[in-house]
Amino acid sequence: MAKRGGFPGGMPGNMNNLMKQAQRMQRQMEENQKELEEKEFTAAAGGGAVEVTVTGKREVTKVKLSEEAVDPDDIETLEDMIVAAVNAALSQVDEAASASMGKLAGGLGGLGGLSGLGL
Repeated sequence: MAKRGGFPGGMPGNMNNLMKQAQRMQRQMEENQKELEEKEFTAAAGGGAVEVTVTGKREVTKVKLSEEAVDPDDIETLEDMIVAAVNAALSQVDEAASASMGKLAGGLGGLGGLSGLGL
């Protein structure tokens, strides 16, 4: 009598379930990535003198400068504020991506053994 779920003729039951869970996680990751790419993240610097908006794709879509930020005699400060605002907005994208992945990683508990595989 053949063992149920043995390798000859198919995958063992646990392996089949593991594959289904992995495929479901792959779909969820793709959905989360798409949602993240559609979001916008805005950050300010210089007390709001500079405001930058980026997408989840890490593309700058908007830079807003207050009149006070534009001082022809102090271009370096304006440049620094733009850099700071861009970096802050990109950090928001990174945090959102980490939070999204953290939710998925929480579902790995039922997969057992994946941590030993480096996943």
